[in-house]
Amino acid sequence: MDTSKKTPGIILASLRREHNYTQNDLAEILHITREAISRWERDEALPNTESLKTLSGLYNVTINTLLGAPKQLICQVCGAPLDDTTTSREVDGSFNEEYCKWCYHDGQFVYHSMEELLNYLAEHLSNAEFPPEAARAYFAEQLPRLRYWQNHPGQN
Repeated sequence: MDTSKKTPGIILASLRREHNYTQNDLAEILHITREAISRWERDEALPNTESLKTLSGLYNVTINTLLGAPKQLICQVCGAPLDDTTTSREVDGSFNEEYCKWCYHDGQFVYHSMEELLNYLAEHLSNAEFPPEAARAYFAEQLPRLRYWQNHPGQN
C-alpha cells in the first residue's frame, strides 16, 4: 500500500475495506466500539499499542505503515531501508521494525560479526563503479553508527 501523503485515518479505512471488514467486524475483533474505529478513520484518535499490533498482524503491514509511514525505517544491522516487504519478523510472525529480513530471520541474527557482514556486503553490493574495496570502506564507516553494532561492541 502506498502511504505517501495519506493520513493514518485514510490508511486504516482503506486497509479495512481492502480486507472486507466493516467497522463492526473490526470492533468485534479488537474488542472495542465501532465508534472508536470511526474516530480513527476520521483522524480524531489513534489506535492504542495493542490495537496497532493486532491490526499489523491482521493486515500484514508494519505499524509504521498503519501510521502513515511517519519515519523512514532502516535496518539497524546493515542500514537497508525497511518497508512491509523487507522488514523482519519474529518467530510468531509479528514484524520486528528494527531489522531487515536478511539480517534477522526466524528470531535470530544472521551475521555474528561486523566482519562477516562486511564480507557479504563487499561481495554482493559492489560493481564496476563501486568496487569491493570501496564498498567495504563505505560500510565499515556506516555500520558502527547503527544501534545493533553500538549495542554489541564485542562483535565489531
